[in-house]
Amino acid sequence: MTGWRRLTSLRPYELVTSAVAGALLISGCGSLPGAQGGSREPVTVMTWAPDTTGADSVNMAGMPAMARTYARWTNERGGIGGHELRVLTCNEQDTAEGASKCARRAADEDVAAVVGSYSRHGRAFLAPLEAAGIPYIGGYGASADEFTSYLSYPVNGGLAALVAGNGEQLAAGCERVALVRPDTLVGDSLPGLLDVSLSRNELPRSHDIRAPEEATSYDFQAAEAAEEAGEDGCVTAVLGKRTETFFDSFRRLGREDSGVRIASVLGSVGQPLVDRTGGRNSPFEGALVTGWYPAPGDARWNEMREVVRKYAFGDNRIDPEDTGVQTTWIAYTVLRAVVEAMDRPEILAGGVSVGLNRGTEVDTGGLTPVLRWRFQDAVGAPDYARVVNGQVTFQVVRNGRLTSAKEGFVDVTETLLDAG
Repeated sequence: MTGWRRLTSLRPYELVTSAVAGALLISGCGSLPGAQGGSREPVTVMTWAPDTTGADSVNMAGMPAMARTYARWTNERGGIGGHELRVLTCNEQDTAEGASKCARRAADEDVAAVVGSYSRHGRAFLAPLEAAGIPYIGGYGASADEFTSYLSYPVNGGLAALVAGNGEQLAAGCERVALVRPDTLVGDSLPGLLDVSLSRNELPRSHDIRAPEEATSYDFQAAEAAEEAGEDGCVTAVLGKRTETFFDSFRRLGREDSGVRIASVLGSVGQPLVDRTGGRNSPFEGALVTGWYPAPGDARWNEMREVVRKYAFGDNRIDPEDTGVQTTWIAYTVLRAVVEAMDRPEILAGGVSVGLNRGTEVDTGGLTPVLRWRFQDAVGAPDYARVVNGQVTFQVVRNGRLTSAKEGFVDVTETLLDAG
């Protein structure tokens, strides 16, 4: 945390492919186009995510690909404050062992930060990062540990904020709500978050339906949800990648004319899923969806889209409408802000965390509220001690597109406090 360089392995940086290395490394005497001389050291960071094909695993390969694209764009423009940006990537493999290996490699490579990454195995990767003093900037929020570690700097409020917001969104038009969620420890926390929002709007508690995480059908849960929702209720499912499976079971009940409305949160339902299941003919047409950021078609994403178009070189792993890709873009915006504010010839991990802790402000161009990680900026709930952004967006699927259902952000900070 002091900013001094750690005594670690000095082996060369292992960039993923020679093509990527060619895009990131600077030839000649080491200066960048537009940089003031060559006196500033490169800033090296890591982005990891699972790149898997297993039926029960997660694939977020677009996040490291977005990180490399960001580096190409940044370095062509002179780097960050005159520093060349070097991005290392690691396949976390959606396992605790893989997450731990990536974190240990980050320590060995003496990176200044881990940025815009995804892992469900917070305990496995945060301990090595904390031991090495490496900040974790803008993780996806797939692990609850990201919201308590003193070296984590989340850019959103994670699943907790989404579920709290979903309750607020549903309260406006649902007399009853059935919640289908995983039968896990994480799942056990979701009804309380939803119910705080419902009770604030004088609605009854949701009907809590537990579901196995890895089921291939949810016929029983779908029938129970439909019965509990009745004619004027809503069914919301928060099952991650199995949400599609649940709503397929729900659709087969043949209750399209019942008046029941369906809902979910980003990460369980997103634009790529709507596209894949038929666009405007998708079973998600009309669904209410709570997100962290503006809807995919919002003009505030235009700069990211242009960067992907020009610098991704047709990499089809990068979908600008994917929440993971969007989170990576925002996380690198944070990195840029803190490195520019430091204004030092060498960027080390300790200096990055000190800069963030002392209140570097990050303007994300309206993709989030202004971000800042001082103690007084946190929402104050013990379970979400590192959350500084307790705001969400309300969206709806119209004509096959996720669009804004309510202008601006909705603050669910009080719900997080009450639920905690």
